[in-house]
Parts: sequence; C-alpha cells; structure tokens
Amino acid sequence: MQNRYRLGVDIGGTFTDFVAYDETGRTLKVWKNLSTPHNPIEAIMTGLKTFGQVDAIGTIRIGTTVATNALLEGKGACVAYVTTRGFRDIPFIGRGNRKHHYDLQWVKPKPFVQRRHAYEIDERVGASGEIIHPLDEAQVAALAQRLRAEGEVGAVAVVLLHSYLTPVHERRVKAIFAEHLPGIPVSISYDVLPKWKEHFRSSTTICDAFIKPVVEKQIGSMRRELAAHGVGANVVVMRSNGGEMSLSAAAESPIQIAVSGPTGGVIAAKAVAKLLGLPNVVTLDMGGTSTDVSTVVDGREKFTTDFEIEWGRPVQIPMIDIRTIGAGGGSIARIDTGGMLVVGPESAGANPGPACYGAGGTKPTVTDANVVLGRISASNFLGGTMKLDAEAARRAIAPIAEQLGMPVERTALAIVRIANNNMVGALHTVLTEQGLDPRDFVLVAFGGAGPPHACDLMAEASIPKGMIPNFPGQFSAFGFTMADARVDRHRTVQLNSRFFDRARAASAMAALVSECRAELAAQGHTEVAISRSVEMRYLGQNYELEIPIEIDDFSEAEVASLLEAFNAQHEARFGFQLPDHTEIVNFIVTGVARTGEVELPEIAQASEPAKPASVRDVWFDAGWLSTPVYTRDDLRSGHRIAGPALIEENASVTVLLPGMSLDVDRYGQLLITA
Repeated sequence: MQNRYRLGVDIGGTFTDFVAYDETGRTLKVWKNLSTPHNPIEAIMTGLKTFGQVDAIGTIRIGTTVATNALLEGKGACVAYVTTRGFRDIPFIGRGNRKHHYDLQWVKPKPFVQRRHAYEIDERVGASGEIIHPLDEAQVAALAQRLRAEGEVGAVAVVLLHSYLTPVHERRVKAIFAEHLPGIPVSISYDVLPKWKEHFRSSTTICDAFIKPVVEKQIGSMRRELAAHGVGANVVVMRSNGGEMSLSAAAESPIQIAVSGPTGGVIAAKAVAKLLGLPNVVTLDMGGTSTDVSTVVDGREKFTTDFEIEWGRPVQIPMIDIRTIGAGGGSIARIDTGGMLVVGPESAGANPGPACYGAGGTKPTVTDANVVLGRISASNFLGGTMKLDAEAARRAIAPIAEQLGMPVERTALAIVRIANNNMVGALHTVLTEQGLDPRDFVLVAFGGAGPPHACDLMAEASIPKGMIPNFPGQFSAFGFTMADARVDRHRTVQLNSRFFDRARAASAMAALVSECRAELAAQGHTEVAISRSVEMRYLGQNYELEIPIEIDDFSEAEVASLLEAFNAQHEARFGFQLPDHTEIVNFIVTGVARTGEVELPEIAQASEPAKPASVRDVWFDAGWLSTPVYTRDDLRSGHRIAGPALIEENASVTVLLPGMSLDVDRYGQLLITA
C-alpha cells in the first residue's frame, strides 16, 4: 500500500489528538481520544486503531510531554555532576536574584542534583581555549568505578570550565565513563549548550541528564509497541524549536523536546495566517490542563533561549517563544483561605476529569461551568460520542455558589471570567509587555477549550479580530503534519571590533554550518537552507542583540557592515550607540529542511443564509438568551452569523457574544469581528 499519509499526534494532558493528511487526495482526517498519562503509547495505539489504515502512513510526527512532565514533577534520574576542580558549587549557588523579593519564607528551587553527587576532577581549559592543565584520566576512571560500585547514579552531567571553546576534555570524560560505567547515559555541556555563563550551561546539562533515562525508556517503549503492531512509518518527535527529530536523536538529547507539544499550534497558525494574508497573529491554545500563548509577527514566529521550566532552573535551548499558564478546561475552581474564588492551576486532568465527564470527578472545573451556562452541549460533546452529565456539573458548582451566596449560573459565569482573566494576563506577556499593540493582531484560538473563550478574550484584551481555524481541537496535531526538520546550533566565540580575528570567525561559522548539515543528513535530509546570525553587545554590557548575517568569509568590508548594522539596531532598540568597542559573543546557525506543505481544501460557496440546527438557552452577561446553534460542517464560504450564536463541531464549540459577527472564509475558517 502506498505510504500517502502524514500523521500528526499531539499528546495532551487530557486528550491525544490526531490529524492525518492525505498527500495524494489533499484531504484531512481528524480525531481524538482520551490520553493515558500512565503510558502515553496506549493512547497513540488506540488512535491508530481508530484510523485503521496503518500501512498507508508514511510519517508519524509526535508532540510529547514526557520531558516536560519529568522536569515539572521532578521525576528523573539520580544525576552525578562532574566539573572542573573548584567549580563544584555553581549549580547550587545559581543566581543572586529572587522570585519574590520580600517573601522571607521563599525557598530557592534546588537543582536536579544533590551536592554529595557533585564531583571535581583535575583539568583546566583557559578562557581562550588553551589547555592549562591536562585531564587526569586515571582520576576520571576511578570516579566512574566508584559510581558503579555505589549503584545510585542513573545519569551523568559533565560541565567543564570553558569547554565550549575546547571540548576535548569533556569528550574524553564521556568516553571513559562509557568504558567504566556502561549503560549509564552521559550528557556533556558541549553537546547540550556550548555557550558561556556557567550557571545556565550547568543547569541545562543537568536537566538533560536528569530526564535522559525517562525519555529513553518511553521512546524505547514507543518503538517496541509500534513495531509489535506492524507500524512501519518513519516516526519522529517534535523539537521545542518547531522542527522534527528522530527518535534516536531525541533519546540522545532529550532536553531538545522539553516543550514539544505546543509548537504545533504556532506552526499551523503561521501557515494559515500566511494563506489569509494576516501578518500578525497571537495564538491561544487552551486545552484541558493548560493554555499556551505565542505570537507570529510579520509572518515569523518568535524564538528564545530564555526559558525556565520552573523558576530558578533555566533551560537555554532554542525554542519557539511560548508562554504557558495553568488554565484549561479542567482547571479546578475553589474558595481560598481568604474567601476568594480562584481557578487553577490545579487540573482535573483526564482522570477523573471534570465532574460532567461522569468518571468520578467531583470538583468544579471550567468545563463544568461552560456546561452549566449552556455553552457546551451535554448531549453533543465530541460530536455526540461522549455524553456529559449536566446535573453533575451543577452539583459540583453548587457548594461554591452557596459559599458565595450567588446562583449557580452566576457562579459558573464568575468561574469562566476568572479563567479568562488569567488568560488575558498571559496574552499581555506576549503583546503589551513586548511593546506590541493588541489592536494590530488577530487572535487565533484553538485547542478544545479555546473557541468557547475566544470572544470573551477579544473583548477583554482589546483584540478586534479573531479566527477559529478548522478542527481547532486538533490544531496542534495539524501543525505537526507540516513541520519541517530544523536544527539550531549556538556557540560562544568571543571577538571584538578592535582585534577582530576574521579567520577564527570564519572557522567557527563553517563548523556550525557543517554540524547542522550533518545532523539533518543523519535524519535523511539533503536539501538544507542555512541561516546565520550573531549575538553582539558593547563592551561591559550584560545583554546581547541578535543580528542576522549573510557572511561567508568575514572580509573586512563584511565585518564593517556587521558593526554598522549592530549600531543601528542598538540605537533603534535602546536610543543610543557606543561604536568604539563592540563584541561578538555567540554565533548562531539554523538549518531547515522542508518536509512538504499542506494544502487546505476550499469549501463550497453559500447559496442561501446559514440555518441553525437548533436553538437553546445560553447564559450571557444579560442572563439566559435564546441562542441559535449552528453545525460547523453545515456552514459554507460567505456565510455571516450575528451574535449571540453557538457554532458546534466535533471537538469544540465557538461562543459568539452578542454584538459580535462571524464570517466563514473559503477554507471554512471562522473570522470574528468584535
């Protein structure tokens, strides 16, 4: 059978989503089933069984939370930290800042390594990359044998001073441990993060080692299960930078998938925005457990290395800049000790789930509130395949309503508003806090829980237009079907404008380009587009600006042009320039291999006004309103609907507020105007 399908799989906290793209017929099939947090591969196999045509799948791209969950829950390996003598305490000292300046009871999060498992070895590489003190290999071998005898350590993180300049000692330590401590994975900082600033480098390398056995185990289980069921497709996982990577590469460098799942929605939103000619969009992916927000500005997603899975534990890998908060359909509402109504971040998850699921949950959630308000149909949830218990939702909210002295409906609306307020705060972090005007953006809302809240968020965040894409409940999985293979390489190479070593610069850049091409070639990609940039600053500064470049040999004219570009960008950003002494700190190279685009099919043109499938009472600010309910599959290009209205589909429902309007475009997307 011809391998004509590309399958995207998004493993979420509550649901696992699937999108199959038929490259021959240019059609899409979407579905979902409940996640199985104890063993995510079970949910994948259930979804493949639902699809049926396993032999026709050519590629499976998976967004997984295994690395994220291991870091968040602190469930990883016992790590041995090996470093240069005199630098044992870097992970424990960390930084001098505090999350809460005036909270005297606040305790700094501890690194994923105990101090008794931090070891020093004799070696030294200088600040210019020269070897000052050779590596004591006998000492390293003795340490490996000691760790083997003790039997406590499950992974090793090696972070030697200035190894980003000369990695020979780190590589030799890894080889010695492989010989004397077989079966124990070793992460070296040169492979994980070859950049200066020891705390960030050590923290990222420790995190990589901490989750490596967990990821290796799950990927091994995934391979075995897929092989046992005759799945011969090429299986890859999503990187945090929005690209794909092989299973073996993910097992070798698991920190690269620390934020794997949410990237798909940004990739898909970027593609759809380009199709519709929308330069600026802000994405909102609201699922059962969390909400992820990001931006696409001038057609480009934003990347960052400034990420902390938890405050005080930085992970400086290249990733799409996505901000996550604990607000989802399963977020639990409660009265705090001060008598205030709060929502989240605790979630009911997939098991037992919201009270209305009828699976044993009794705590009130955002989904229960939407059921009570009539916004989510108890009889037509997931296209009618899952019946909800509306009375259970009311019973769950009733105790809170009694405490507040409010009707159940008013309490349910308060729960929704508080959840909305949490999400508006997240939107502000990627818009106004970044100097971006919300009025210049279109809100793209997806995830199963995103469309019910889209119009509320538009009103509260001053975003005038919104879009509900096709199959919003599986939109991230849709993004995986069109993801490219992408490799980012960062390396610290310090150069300055007064004594610029052009040969060293050209050599460093050529090495990074070669590494990008080699990794992508190992994944089967030969046609690779390369982009380059450098991070620069003035002497004495502690922050850098990234400057894109198209330089091959760093000629004198090219270097002069680079310095001029940095001066101009610094003045535009900060209002001044100091061109006397400029530094290049980091070199950055990105390799991208295209893996095939997805064509959205157009839908039929409307020949008559849209007709509602039914009418039901829905609670809005003004109370109960008789509200037309449309079936999304019945809508055609050119249809216009005025609020209040509901547009139901298999995996979600769009709530159109009174006073707002909705237009259906030629691809079936719902375009909302406030």
